Amino acid sequence: MNQFPKLTIEDAYVGIEACRKKAAEIGVPQDIAIVDEGGFLLAFERMNGAIIGCIQIAIDKAYTSAVLGIRTEEEGKIAQSGGQEFGINSSCGGRIIIFAGGVPIKYGKTVVGAVGCSSGTVDQDSAVAQAGSNAIEKHLTR
Repeated sequence: MNQFPKLTIEDAYVGIEACRKKAAEIGVPQDIAIVDEGGFLLAFERMNGAIIGCIQIAIDKAYTSAVLGIRTEEEGKIAQSGGQEFGINSSCGGRIIIFAGGVPIKYGKTVVGAVGCSSGTVDQDSAVAQAGSNAIEKHLTR
């Protein structure tokens, strides 16, 4: 039996709500994506006023963070020219994102999914995604 929880739609809604709250707090509507450990979409919300062109970016930020198991900005550090993973952003059909806004969801040390947010600055996107990840992780350990 698998000892790690599978994310449910209820877990995803907890994350969406936390992201929505953080986005409202900072005054930046967001595209918000929650994916499972394989990077498959569980839930998505485009807040009123979020940028339409950022929908796929939010989904791909979550995908990247889930399948690689790290924050997207951390991947970006090792994907720069001369870095050990230079060019990775052209793999997986171009879905790998190397700038901030994707945050893994962990149960202990195991990645069980990720949150991706887009529509603000990368710092704003990252803060909103982190709020969602924190809320889901707390919900999983209840």
